[in-house]
Amino acid sequence: GGIILTIIGVAFAPVFLKWMATPANIHDLAVTYLRIYFVGMVPMLLYNYGAAILRAVGDTQRPLYYLITAGIVNVSLNLFFVIVLHWGVFGVGLATTVSQVVSAVLVIRCLLKGTGSIKLVPKELKINKDKMVRIMKIGIPAGLQGVLFAISNVIIQSSINGFGEIVVAGNSAAANIEGFIYTAMNAIYQATISFTSQNYGAGKKDRINKILFNGLGVVTVLGLVMGVACYLAGPQLLAIYTDSPAVIEAGMVRFSYIALPYVLCGIMEVIVGSMRGLGYVMAPMIVSLLGACVLRLIWIGTIFQMEQFHTIGMLYIIYPISWIITIIAHIITFITIRRKMNKK
Repeated sequence: GGIILTIIGVAFAPVFLKWMATPANIHDLAVTYLRIYFVGMVPMLLYNYGAAILRAVGDTQRPLYYLITAGIVNVSLNLFFVIVLHWGVFGVGLATTVSQVVSAVLVIRCLLKGTGSIKLVPKELKINKDKMVRIMKIGIPAGLQGVLFAISNVIIQSSINGFGEIVVAGNSAAANIEGFIYTAMNAIYQATISFTSQNYGAGKKDRINKILFNGLGVVTVLGLVMGVACYLAGPQLLAIYTDSPAVIEAGMVRFSYIALPYVLCGIMEVIVGSMRGLGYVMAPMIVSLLGACVLRLIWIGTIFQMEQFHTIGMLYIIYPISWIITIIAHIITFITIRRKMNKK
């Protein structure tokens, strides 16, 4: 999978960026970065897969340690490549790819030295048809949802690109900072999946609702605290990326529409995690696609195209609107699933 993505990404990076209406003055730099980023697809997927195996047996610490190590490598190489060697965007992209290789090597090394059911024995690698089918039944809908989410975000990014270089720079800087909020909330989503599936498999179905409510409570507090902190410290955080007041102002606009209500995204993810942990993947996928992807595309193609609503704020506001609508739909879906399970 990683090799296929690498080939497609490297070959078609200019085409993808053209579709996104990337400003001409940053197009070549964007192509350079995107191609180097795609080269890191194999180690990225290896780390994600290996980390998922460790988390599935309750080991959440070592994947974190490996990620912290890779993060330190990334930052260190960024400083060296950009400040010392003056490699610019190429250096930033290379540092990212090298850090991904480091995380992949660490997690594979861990599995090679593992014991019991998670020990990796290279000579015994093969595809088990029955398990492969089960993995695909759960993985394909989730993967398809991720792909369609990414496509909708690309289309939104294309609309953002139309507002010029300053807005693009502010949006990119703000999105990078928001990534920390999402990563923290996504950890609760991953934990919800693991705890739900483990208890469901053990026949302790009375814990399912409790796990969901605990996950919602944690992600709500986490999302609110980090979202508000991100907005209040926004100018200082954005100043790490730029010294342009105009770019900082553009980033703060995004924070006000997306970072502050980002907790809604976390709530949506945790509910989805509970349903996936129960083995239901199609229903949450369909709801997410309709509520988040399709709704956003309809908004961009209709409301946003009206002259009086063609502003960056009206583009950003579709995020919290789509989150709220999708949360309501997911709650209804979860209640329906639980009732069906109780009848069984």
